[in-house]
Amino acid sequence: MKSYVLTVSCVSTRGIVAAITTYLADKGCNIVDSSQFDDLETGLFFMRLTFISQEGATEADLIEGFEPVAKKFAMTWQFHDSEERMKVMLMVSRFGHCLNDLLYRWKIGALPIDIVGVVSNHFDYQKVIVNHDIPFHHIKVTKENKPQAEARLMEVVEQSGAELIVLARYMQVLSDAVCKKMSGRIINIHHSFLPSFKGANPYKQAFERGVKLIGATAHYVTEDLDEGPIIEQDVARITHAQSAEDYVSIGRDVESQVLARAVHAHIHHRVFMNGNKTIVFPASPGSYKSERMG
Repeated sequence: MKSYVLTVSCVSTRGIVAAITTYLADKGCNIVDSSQFDDLETGLFFMRLTFISQEGATEADLIEGFEPVAKKFAMTWQFHDSEERMKVMLMVSRFGHCLNDLLYRWKIGALPIDIVGVVSNHFDYQKVIVNHDIPFHHIKVTKENKPQAEARLMEVVEQSGAELIVLARYMQVLSDAVCKKMSGRIINIHHSFLPSFKGANPYKQAFERGVKLIGATAHYVTEDLDEGPIIEQDVARITHAQSAEDYVSIGRDVESQVLARAVHAHIHHRVFMNGNKTIVFPASPGSYKSERMG
C-alpha cells in the first residue's frame, strides 16, 4: 500500500469535496486524513488529503484519472508521494542556532528531508557541515560581486535539485530576481520585533524598552523585505528580572522552533498561498516521527 497527499485549491463551489472523495473511493483509496478551508472573503477553497492506495493504483494512474475532475472545477492540484523526501538547501551566516537545530532534527528523523547542501558567506560552520557529509558551498557576498554571487547561488541550487531554500539566519538580502524565481520556495526566519527594532542588536533594543514578549516569525521570502506571507510564529514571555543576554538566548530558542515548524509544514504540503497570507493545515497523523537514536 502506498500513501499519498493530494493538495487542491480552486474557486469555491458546490460539489468539490464529493467529486474528490468519490474519485478516490472509485480508485480503491482510503482517506486517512482530510483538512479543508473555504475562504469566504476571497471565494477560494483549499483542501489537503492524505490517503492510501489499497488496490495498487500508481501515482501516474491517479494523476491521469483525476485530470477530468480537476478540469471541471479549474483546480490547482498535485499528488505527492508521502515517502518522497523534499530536497532542501540551507543557508547561514554567523548565527548557527537555527542551522544546528535543523541538522539535529534531520539527523534523528524528526525532519524528513534531504539536505542537498549548505551555502554560507562565511566559513564558520564549514567543519560542522562537512562532518555531516553534506556539501558546503562558500559564496562570499560583497556590494561589488553580488550579481556574480547570486548567479553562483542559483547554479548551486539548480545543480543540487533543491526544491526549497531555508534561510537559517542568512544575513544577506536576496535580490528581487531571486525572490521571483524561487517564489514560494524560500523560507526565512526573523525576530518578531521587526519593524519596531531594526538594525543592530534588536534584542538589546527590546531589553532597553522593557519588552515583555519576544518572538519569531517564519515566512516566505518576497521582494518586500521581511514582509512575505507568514507560515509560523511564536512568542516567549519575559520578566523585568531578565538581562539582555537572556533575551538573546530565549529569542534564539524561539527562532529555532518556529523555523523548524515552518519547514515541517512546507515539506508535508500543509501550506497554501492565499494572496498575502497562507493557509496552514494541521499535521497529519504520523507526520511527526519518533526520534531515531543510535
